[in-house]
Amino acid sequence: MALTRLSVIIPVHNAAGLLSRCLQSLARSAFRDYECIVVDDASTDSSGAVATQYGATLIRLDRNGGPARARNRGAERAVGEIMVFLDADVCVHEDTLAQFDSHFRQHPSADAAIGSYDDTPADPGFVSQYKNLFHHFVHQTSRAQAWTFWAGCGAIRRDAFLASGGFDESYTRPCIEDIELGLRLCAQGRRIDLNPLIQVTHLKRWTFWNLIKTDVRQRGIPWLQLMLRDRTMPADLNVTGAHRLSVVLVFAAILLGISAALRRPLGLGQQADAVAAAALAAVGGLLYLNRDVYRFFARKRGLLFATRALAMHWLYYAYCGFSVGAALSLHLLHMAGFSRPQDRPDCAITGDPR
Repeated sequence: MALTRLSVIIPVHNAAGLLSRCLQSLARSAFRDYECIVVDDASTDSSGAVATQYGATLIRLDRNGGPARARNRGAERAVGEIMVFLDADVCVHEDTLAQFDSHFRQHPSADAAIGSYDDTPADPGFVSQYKNLFHHFVHQTSRAQAWTFWAGCGAIRRDAFLASGGFDESYTRPCIEDIELGLRLCAQGRRIDLNPLIQVTHLKRWTFWNLIKTDVRQRGIPWLQLMLRDRTMPADLNVTGAHRLSVVLVFAAILLGISAALRRPLGLGQQADAVAAAALAAVGGLLYLNRDVYRFFARKRGLLFATRALAMHWLYYAYCGFSVGAALSLHLLHMAGFSRPQDRPDCAITGDPR
């Protein structure tokens, strides 16, 4: 008997409203040869009832163990040739599943594929718009062959997933479990494609502080720790050479700008003009290196939005630099024997999906 083509696996924890919209979008999918498995990660709301209402296969977990564990339990039940992983806070387009199916048929050597958020995020707030548009831009402009996996909208051939051992369940909260799986797949010689035509709409409402906490604690620090552990840092996605140099330039602009402003207390004298010029040069470098994304912001949402997004983007580079410093410190502590290999910063659950 032929296998189902796609198994759509969705972990959920206390996100009934978002899950309902996610499953509604799946019901409108033009591609029909799929099963849908919802893994309720010990929710205390009506998430399980919503899954049943839409006819999904429901797996209830008796304790909250994080999305890595939930996805693995869903994969154990799946019968599809290809496992499609979605977050509960995304809506697929009518052609999203068809695009996954087409990609794997056209690229038989691909073991996995990831897509992108679209450029119409559901939440109208500025922070949500900025965060999702930046994600969209990065995924639309990165290399076709990726080095990481993304479980918000990603698919893996069944045999490749099983051979990899699945998601690392020691990540007990939303963190970088999908990135870690992608690095493992690449280390095994597996091919991961980024197909920018495969898109989903993100429903999440980002707030300023939630964004910083997530980017630093749940992504930045553990991601850098992982790359330091594996001694790998591919120049793609949001760790290209331009992104790394931008982090340096942001800190240079800040330090030089402060020095110029405090020229008298610091006794700079005639050197003040040179310091101010160096600060302006750092700002110019930032504008030049990131000119394409700022043009993208302006084209999509106008000049005022792009100006505000520029400030958020520079803040992003600043806390990326902080994440690098924190990850390096933790790595050195481990190397010196003051921490265990499995020690990670707390990837705190925020109450809604990533």
